[in-house]
Amino acid sequence: MTTGELPAEVRDAVVRVAQTARLLVAMDFDGTMSPLVSRAGDARPLPAAAAAFAALTALEGTTTALVSGRALASLRAVASPPARTLLVGSHGAEVWLGPGSPALSLSPTQAQALELARAAVQSAVDNYPGTVAEQKPAGVVLHYRLASERDGQAAVQEVREGLTGRPGLFLSEGKMVLEISVVKADKGESLAMLRSTTGATAVVFVGDDVTDEHGFAALQPGDLGIKVGPGDTAAAVRIGSPEQVPPVLELILSTRA
Repeated sequence: MTTGELPAEVRDAVVRVAQTARLLVAMDFDGTMSPLVSRAGDARPLPAAAAAFAALTALEGTTTALVSGRALASLRAVASPPARTLLVGSHGAEVWLGPGSPALSLSPTQAQALELARAAVQSAVDNYPGTVAEQKPAGVVLHYRLASERDGQAAVQEVREGLTGRPGLFLSEGKMVLEISVVKADKGESLAMLRSTTGATAVVFVGDDVTDEHGFAALQPGDLGIKVGPGDTAAAVRIGSPEQVPPVLELILSTRA
């Protein structure tokens, strides 16, 4: 696919934002840089997306970032990001801004709440085939993409009911996932932090999931949000699938280069 195959409104918006002095290109990973897959560990960026993203990282006045719901360790393993790319994991609970970035540290109260959440999710996984628990430093995720619709919804309901009224837990839903975190963070807060850290004069944020809507909502005039795939969105423009992400990145690259 070439940049000429992008919708005209997307091409125009990308060219406009790419001419800013200091650009932050922030990307979700799953469903954006990488197509969605059944098993999280099998995800890999589309080669053309990875190549264009790496080339943007090397450009003067351009900063790249991956802003993901994955734990940082998982994000590094599947994305193999360029060395200079800034990383936000667990929707903002984990942040890497370069060597010396402090590791996440939980208080005793947070650690206790996390154990309760993990027990609730594990109980659901034991009861419903096809559900899987993913452990994160500040949370736990119930995946139900491989479960039947009935079992998946029943698992979500069991976890929600089991954690009702428990303090210090923050629940959010994405595509076939229920996440429980003991750190309140979202991608909107993460983008604001990255903007401040990098001194960006404009931000491009590309994402596909409902959790990315916090990021789109936090964008300012002169920024650009790009929604990947269907669904209601606060993003300014939309592309159809991850296969259209490489042309977007290549157009940013050619405009800035």
